[in-house]
Amino acid sequence: MKKIDVCIEPFFIGTETTEKIRKVKKLGIDTIEFWYWDHEFDGQTLVPHKKNIQKIASVSKFLNVTINDIVVNSPDGTIGGFLTKDEDRDKYLERLKETIDIAHKMDCRKLITCTGNEVNGVSFHEQFDNVVKTLSKAAEIAHKEGITLVLEALNSPIDHPGYFLTSSQVGFDIVKAVNSPGLKLLYDIYHMQVMGEDHAEAIKNNISLIGHFHAAGVPGRNEIYSGEIDYPSIIKLIDNSGYEGYFGLEYWPKEEEENSLVKTLKHINPTA
Repeated sequence: MKKIDVCIEPFFIGTETTEKIRKVKKLGIDTIEFWYWDHEFDGQTLVPHKKNIQKIASVSKFLNVTINDIVVNSPDGTIGGFLTKDEDRDKYLERLKETIDIAHKMDCRKLITCTGNEVNGVSFHEQFDNVVKTLSKAAEIAHKEGITLVLEALNSPIDHPGYFLTSSQVGFDIVKAVNSPGLKLLYDIYHMQVMGEDHAEAIKNNISLIGHFHAAGVPGRNEIYSGEIDYPSIIKLIDNSGYEGYFGLEYWPKEEEENSLVKTLKHINPTA
């Protein structure tokens, strides 16, 4: 596994984004991702605060660090709107266009998108159709801008109660229904482990539909070298699948951050 990126949002809490980039660069990490351009994670919750995008772009370029992706809308739909709601379509598409403009300033080519939560009193089928309709328009916009949207399936028992898209298979169905080069699925191994999925089957049968991976340990969402998931085997499977994108580390470190990342990189590439 050669192409690794780190989601810096849960790391070095309270540290400004460009300083986080400097810290991971010193460890040999050349690609990062973060969440929202207008919110910061304080360790517990998201706080409205616009990041200094010009400074982030400048520092990243100077250090030769790639920003792989940022996030359009929040899982619960409160930031950027719901894909599950027909009436939120325009709100979401406006948020998408704003986020694409931000992404261009950082030479970022992928955006994570979420479905939002389930809507009470609306059938699964209708919500599925709403997601497909909105993402069909979104994928067309993104593709014209040289951007790929990656739709994320999440777990509902622990981290995102009420979230609509909790199955990678439903996610693949959405991607196939949209049928656009501007949309793929983000396969989050942590979330799908919580949901009891067979990673090998999902990855082998759908690798052409996967545009990004996320990884964290289960239980706890901590380092990938702890917990019940056999990450070396999954990484070998991904390497053998022909996947050419990044493998994103999105976890909450239990150990001191630099040490945690050094050990994680060694776990991924033990001979490096």
